[in-house]
Amino acid sequence: MTTMTIRVDEDLKAGAAQVAEYYGFDLSTVTRAIWQQMVRTRSIPLDLNYPQPNAATLASIREGDEILASGGTGRSFQCGRDLLDAARA
Repeated sequence: MTTMTIRVDEDLKAGAAQVAEYYGFDLSTVTRAIWQQMVRTRSIPLDLNYPQPNAATLASIREGDEILASGGTGRSFQCGRDLLDAARA
């Protein structure tokens, strides 16, 4: 058995501990599990992909930017049902 010491920002450690606790683990257990997965899969279990928005999302972002730039608020709805009905039309 060996011991490892790492330095991390206190906020980062606290946030990671909250996530681990949500799943019923402590940080030491999660760290060991990550190392075990690295050995088992011979890879680093991180998603290093940066999600790229698709064309429809980019168009929506542009539309929202235009509405904000023009000072308008866009169309409003009284409830979720009205929004869904408008989306289906």
